[in-house]
Amino acid sequence: MEYAEGEGGGGRMRVIGQEGEFKSKNLQAERRRRQKLSDRLLALRSLVPIITNMNKGTIIEDAITYIKELQSNVKNLSDQLLEMEASPEEQAKQSSRTIDAAEEMNTFGIQEEVKVIQIDGNKLWLKIVIEKKRSSFTKLVEAMNFLGFEFTDTSVTTSKGAILISATVEGVYGESLAVAETRELLQEIIRGI
Repeated sequence: MEYAEGEGGGGRMRVIGQEGEFKSKNLQAERRRRQKLSDRLLALRSLVPIITNMNKGTIIEDAITYIKELQSNVKNLSDQLLEMEASPEEQAKQSSRTIDAAEEMNTFGIQEEVKVIQIDGNKLWLKIVIEKKRSSFTKLVEAMNFLGFEFTDTSVTTSKGAILISATVEGVYGESLAVAETRELLQEIIRGI
């Protein structure tokens, strides 16, 4: 390989290859720049779930479409969050709905009820009728799990302002469950919901 000074004395060096062709000293820098760009396009391609074609233009177009879709999702979720953060007026409406659920239960003669029957040494069958409130079933299950009960078979039905829960529970630690104590515990949990 030979080195020759560029024409006009501009200070550029050209490399004369084995085949006699001239190469610029910026060639390696340009290759690194293109490689870096290719690597970044590959990284972008891996982040975008749907790429329709593997050329640079469509990768960028698909990324733009995906980003716009994500921005739209963020806006929709933010709007939903704002709706969920209830103002005092909306909370009053929700409490009136709760009153409506209680009135509906009374209208149809449905009473809150807790029934506990022993099935096996550490298995109980529960029948619970409670007022239909937002997330009341979730709170009940969380409280029961916290106290060491495991739901093994559960059926939940809502009708006429009430929730009917029929479930089989076991003691998590294999301990024997007392019917009267469990009934009192459930009634206490329901009062706290």
